Amino acid sequence: MTDLLRNLFFVALGGMFGALARFGVGQWLSSLRAAHFPFATLVINVSGSLLMGLIYVAIAERAVLHPDWRSILMVGFLGSYTTFSTFSLETVTLLEQGLPVQAFANVGLSVLLCIAGTWAGIGVGRLLWPA
Repeated sequence: MTDLLRNLFFVALGGMFGALARFGVGQWLSSLRAAHFPFATLVINVSGSLLMGLIYVAIAERAVLHPDWRSILMVGFLGSYTTFSTFSLETVTLLEQGLPVQAFANVGLSVLLCIAGTWAGIGVGRLLWPA
């Protein structure tokens, strides 16, 4: 199998599991949904960002995972698990419903918490796998 075909397979495999995880977590969190706030999408994107940082360290910095795992986990799984398009739609919907405070809170929290999550994942990865 060529490298391209192998990587396409890995991305598709990871993407399938990421989509299933996103659907399952989203369904589970929908019962905890705060009034007029997309809590499930926020949790999914922040947890995905944390995992992105952790996996980045495992693959790129410490080489504790084979580089093929990048295609499976970072591109496939996390690419389908996290969702910028849903975040965008939910923000626009809040604006159209006349809820600008919730819309801008969603934007601010998403950006800050996702960056913090990635940073935390990198920190945890470096603790788990010291140089």
